[in-house]
Amino acid sequence: MGKITVAMYLSLDGVMENPAWTAPYWNDSIAKFQSDLMYGCDALLLGRVTYQGFAAAWPKMEGQPGADRMNSLPKFVASTTLDTAEWNASLIKQNIPEEVARLKQQPDQNLLIYGSGELIRTLMQHDLIDEYHLMVYPLVLGSGKRLFQEGVQATLQLLDSKPLDKGVVGLIYAPVRA
Repeated sequence: MGKITVAMYLSLDGVMENPAWTAPYWNDSIAKFQSDLMYGCDALLLGRVTYQGFAAAWPKMEGQPGADRMNSLPKFVASTTLDTAEWNASLIKQNIPEEVARLKQQPDQNLLIYGSGELIRTLMQHDLIDEYHLMVYPLVLGSGKRLFQEGVQATLQLLDSKPLDKGVVGLIYAPVRA
């Protein structure tokens, strides 16, 4: 049975939207944290917006660190509006939680989610997320989409914490399950 891991950039106030604000903090320790995630998964699970952004950018980055891995990974795209998916991708159009649960049941099917806040919140409601790898940045943005929106409740257990230089901290959590 596989697991589903979330990888997310967050400001101190929980904003995840449009993480261009992370660029000044990029360094080797953050690159390694991300690389370990990408090379440790079997496929990506993405929402429509993240998929479209990645599909437009990553194929043009051939030869850059991680680009070959990113471009070759199988991708599952959760979208009720897309009709087709390219870039080594398969669509999940209906019964998204059920289809993701089925994918997770396959042996050696470790799925990594980047971005995709709406998808993550849906999967949280169905207790399908196994780990959250959060890179928390030392800034407050004041507004924007948050990973954990108002009304969302979750009890998480800290599995690991790693200082990643420039004040960024990598936090790894797992849901506490009864």
